[in-house]
Amino acid sequence: MENIAQTSLPFMKMHGLGNDFVVVDARANPVPLPSALVIAIADRHKGVGYDQLAVIENGTGDAHLVFYNADGSTSAACGNATRCIARYLFEETGKDRLHLTTDRGDLYAVDAGNGLTSVNMGQPQLRWDEIPLAYEMDTLELPIDGAPVATGMGNPHCTFFVGDVGAVDLAARGAEIEHHPLYPQRTNVQFAQLVGPDHLRMRVWERGVGITLASGSSSCATAVAAARRGLTGRKVRIDLDGGTLWVDWRDDGVWMTGETMHVFTAELTPQFLAQL
Repeated sequence: MENIAQTSLPFMKMHGLGNDFVVVDARANPVPLPSALVIAIADRHKGVGYDQLAVIENGTGDAHLVFYNADGSTSAACGNATRCIARYLFEETGKDRLHLTTDRGDLYAVDAGNGLTSVNMGQPQLRWDEIPLAYEMDTLELPIDGAPVATGMGNPHCTFFVGDVGAVDLAARGAEIEHHPLYPQRTNVQFAQLVGPDHLRMRVWERGVGITLASGSSSCATAVAAARRGLTGRKVRIDLDGGTLWVDWRDDGVWMTGETMHVFTAELTPQFLAQL
C-alpha cells in the first residue's frame, strides 16, 4: 500500500435500485487494489460499504470496467454497476451511446431517456461448461431440490421459480446454494415468482456478497431462465426488493433498463489507507 498510503483515494458512491457500489475512476492514475483494501472498503461499519466495487480504467472502447465483490473476489460482470457508470460517462462526455469493455466482453450502453439507462449484457451462456457447472447436465433443470435453472451472464446463476418469494429463507438457502458442489466457481442465487404476464418478483443472494436489494446480472439470468421455461416471453418486468428493472432478451443480447443514482463523491483518507 506504500504508493497510495501517502495520499487520499477519491471514489464515488452509486446505486442501482439499492444495489450499491463504490466506484473508483482510475483512468488518469492506475490504482492498486489489493484484497485487503477491497475488503476494508466493503466494511459498512469501519469502511464505506458496498455490494460491489467497480474500477473505471482506460480501454479499447470508452472505458474498461473491473468488478470486485465484498469478500475481495472478482466478478466478470455487474449489470447495475455498469448502468451506474454508463450514466456517469453519459454526463461526462455528452454521449448517448457507449462501448464498454469488461472481463465478460464488450458491453454497449444507451441513454434510454427519462433518467433511465440501458445496457446490453451480451448473450447468456446456456451450456453447462460455459456457466460453468461441475459436469455435463441439462441446465434447464438442475439435479437440486427445486429443479433450478442454470445460466451464465459472465458470472454463474442459479434460478429457482417458487410460488411465494417472501416465504423463502433467503439467507439460509442463498448461502447453501452459493457453495453447492455443482458450481465450482460458486453461484449467484435467485428466487422468482410469476405475478402476472411477463412480470416477475425476484429476490437475490449474490456470490461473495449475500442478500442484495437488486442485481442486474441476476435479473438478466432470471429473465432468460423464465423465457426458457416458457413462463414468460423474452421481454419482462422484474420487481426486486429495491425497485424495478426491465429486461429484454433480444437477438443481439440481453438488454437491461432501469434507474441509477450517483449519491456522493468523497475520498478515503491517508489514515484509513495507512492502516492496511
